[in-house]
Amino acid sequence: RSVMVENRGIGSKIFDVVNVVVLVVITLLCILPVWYVLCVSLSSKEAVSAGQVAFWPVGFNILSYKKILSEQGFLTSFLVSIKRVVLGTAVSVICILLAAYPLSRTKKQFPGRDKVMWIFIFCMLFNGGTVPWYITMKSYHLMDSIWGLVLGMGLQVFNVILAVNFFKNLPVELEEACFVDGGGPWKCMFFIFLPLAKPMIATISLFTIVTYWNEFFQGMVLSTKQSSYPLQTYIQQMVVTLDFSSMNADQIAQAMKLNNLSLDAAKIFVAMIPVLIVYPFLQKYFVSGITLGSVKG
Repeated sequence: RSVMVENRGIGSKIFDVVNVVVLVVITLLCILPVWYVLCVSLSSKEAVSAGQVAFWPVGFNILSYKKILSEQGFLTSFLVSIKRVVLGTAVSVICILLAAYPLSRTKKQFPGRDKVMWIFIFCMLFNGGTVPWYITMKSYHLMDSIWGLVLGMGLQVFNVILAVNFFKNLPVELEEACFVDGGGPWKCMFFIFLPLAKPMIATISLFTIVTYWNEFFQGMVLSTKQSSYPLQTYIQQMVVTLDFSSMNADQIAQAMKLNNLSLDAAKIFVAMIPVLIVYPFLQKYFVSGITLGSVKG
């Protein structure tokens, strides 16, 4: 018996070591590309061109950041993306919750629930294509409009399914108690279910934020002016142009130190900062108990 206990202890220690090694490797695979982009953005033109940058900036400078932050197009597109994310997340989360709560009720409460759910799933798997979507958006005069960038993505069915499954897992006794106390479906949703749905709301909000922030194709299709580009579309389409004719001697000397790879890396890193800031505030909800403490006894 002591041998079995000893063997189990050794196996457990080996598992812990392997587990730590695997997690460290995965962490490095996630962090190193971001770190490399930062190093390139902070390195000199010569070092980047020669491929000398690896794990540390070579010829440290912040000229790339000064250049992109002085570009009016970059700042304009950054503000467009901020407005798009704020409006899009608010509209999307509200629509998701209003769609998910009825779909999570029983067939007796919502007789057409299954048919509506199949329609949602069908729309997630199939769509009419880019041309009908573009014609629809143009018909509603949503070209070069922030609302075109917000509404163009539509209702994200995957997030609706996540919310439906969450509401289904909440104890039915909570809803019954609300109805016994004289509350209706709206009161049950807003005062009983939504306060318990903070982890789910945080999760779908983060998914929505990342989706809106990273999406660039709709900006290419719906925006005919550079001032209407979201940030990712601007980064995908634009390259920094250096107009030496309008520069003095000092500005030309500074521009000669710039490298397009460093400028692109600086753009990418600046574009990542908002998501990196938001993520830690929502991360705590991912590990919290979903229905912990909702029902006593």
